[in-house]
Amino acid sequence: MTSPVPVPASGPGAILDVRGLRKVYAGQGRSVEAVRDLTFGVAPGELVCIVGPSGAGKTTLLRCIAGLLDLTAGSVELSGRKVAGPPEGMAVVFQEYGRSLFPWLTVRQNVELPLKEKGLAKADRRAKVAEALEAVGLTDSAGAHPWQLSGGMQQRVAIARAVAYEPQVLLMDEPFAAVDAQTRADLEDLVRTLWQRLGVTVLFVTHDIDEAVYLGQRVLVLSNRPTVILEDVKVDLPDERDQLNTRATPRFAELRHHVYELIQQAKQGRRPDGEEAP
Repeated sequence: MTSPVPVPASGPGAILDVRGLRKVYAGQGRSVEAVRDLTFGVAPGELVCIVGPSGAGKTTLLRCIAGLLDLTAGSVELSGRKVAGPPEGMAVVFQEYGRSLFPWLTVRQNVELPLKEKGLAKADRRAKVAEALEAVGLTDSAGAHPWQLSGGMQQRVAIARAVAYEPQVLLMDEPFAAVDAQTRADLEDLVRTLWQRLGVTVLFVTHDIDEAVYLGQRVLVLSNRPTVILEDVKVDLPDERDQLNTRATPRFAELRHHVYELIQQAKQGRRPDGEEAP
């Protein structure tokens, strides 16, 4: 197995800068340390995936980064500005896409809603919505309601809404966990296509090791709770990837095996220094 590589320090070159992030849930006479100490940076235009054991705090981490949860300690900065609430330059796509879409609004209206809140003129809104729907292959479904669409198509609506917002950073929290394998593969390729086309920075949380290796330029592997970064794995696969050929390469298998071993270590309570978790 390869030796652990040092986690890149956060710094001025990062569009997303996480430093010493700690989150403790307190209440009813007890406290739970969900995230102990996370420090990492994401460069502009990077696609970084996060994996870890179940209960490792992946969703907690993402909600802290998105400004949806208060930090116990540490800081999150977006383009040099501290995140103290949901920042303007960030969009989030959640796993529960059905809950994030308004069933009484059409697909077009769902995608347009954040742009109204952003204060864009009607003509600008229409243009951005049309472009976003075209990008995710839903132009012909613009007048439909979410409940008339399949799960995969509903998640495309959620992605279109995020894309239309034109964020600097797109956070994705296990967005494909509830769809079938074929739809998942299509959506993975959609994310990579949009990422390359738009140049947006993506932080993608998943429990699927193959998905993380296929999508990412880097994979941050989290330890078991309380969470630290076990290793930052560089994914040195070609930029052009496809579901059949990329996954059949020896290097994909090596990377998948290495990340899988790290996850098993995390489940056993191993830390980056090789010591057992307290």
